[in-house]
Amino acid sequence: MGDRPITWRIWLVICITVLAVAAAVLIPAMPQPLAYHDFADHREAFGVHNFLDVASNVAFLVVGLAGLIVALGRRAYFQFGVERWPYVIFFMGVLLTAAGSSYYHLVPDNETLFWDRLPMTIAFMALVCSQIVDRINVRAGLALLLPMLMLGAASVMYWQATERAGAGNVIPYGILQGYSVLILLLLAALTPSRYTRGNYLYWVFGWYALSKVLETFDAEVLGLGHVVSGHTLKHFVAAFAGVAVCLMLTRRTLIAMDPHRVAQPRPPRPPVDVPSTSGPRPPRGGDGGTGGGQPR
Repeated sequence: MGDRPITWRIWLVICITVLAVAAAVLIPAMPQPLAYHDFADHREAFGVHNFLDVASNVAFLVVGLAGLIVALGRRAYFQFGVERWPYVIFFMGVLLTAAGSSYYHLVPDNETLFWDRLPMTIAFMALVCSQIVDRINVRAGLALLLPMLMLGAASVMYWQATERAGAGNVIPYGILQGYSVLILLLLAALTPSRYTRGNYLYWVFGWYALSKVLETFDAEVLGLGHVVSGHTLKHFVAAFAGVAVCLMLTRRTLIAMDPHRVAQPRPPRPPVDVPSTSGPRPPRGGDGGTGGGQPR
């Protein structure tokens, strides 16, 4: 059922997973910086504080709904029907991010940030499992889906609990998010998919990276023309990662079924002339030749 033998590439993924867990445990605790909640654009419109940062989450709403329609419908191609469920949960996470992020940006603080981060971890973990299904082992990817979702949720719950206790530790959540992105990139580079369009995963990575750049330069982007902030644009750009997944699902097929990927039979080799063995043999020395034979 789409299973592949364990190779050094898979062992590399396993080793990175172990290192990420060790880092989450060993790195000293660090609370969530309160300055994180001070976004550049505080403008109000229609009675809504931080209007553009709130309203821009409509991008996640649209992509999440469209992705669910694709993943649950007939337009997405799956060799086995059960392969759709990691993608369904991924798009559910995107859809819930629209609600969680909107709620957070109305009143940005650690308590509301919890509802922003929780659905994002759902989306991250589900996407990782979807690529394990596509590229490594169907059974393993499906078996890991629930544990990975629980791990993602636990990282956010742990962060919130430590903040409430006055000893905040955002490190495990941060490592989990970075781990997810790194694993997706490694899977794309080292383990080919059973499907065509597997390289669309690079678009997911590219949109995510660009969204982090916009988030980092939130105020600088707003200062360019005082029209829109970097964080507002981040929401739209991050949603495009979901669009890339939608396109991948609707355009792909099994590589074995793709006429452009199927190996063509080699042309027959031309016949090789084999020297005949039925002709006269060269004379041996002493058998009437001129070289003289051995003396009697």
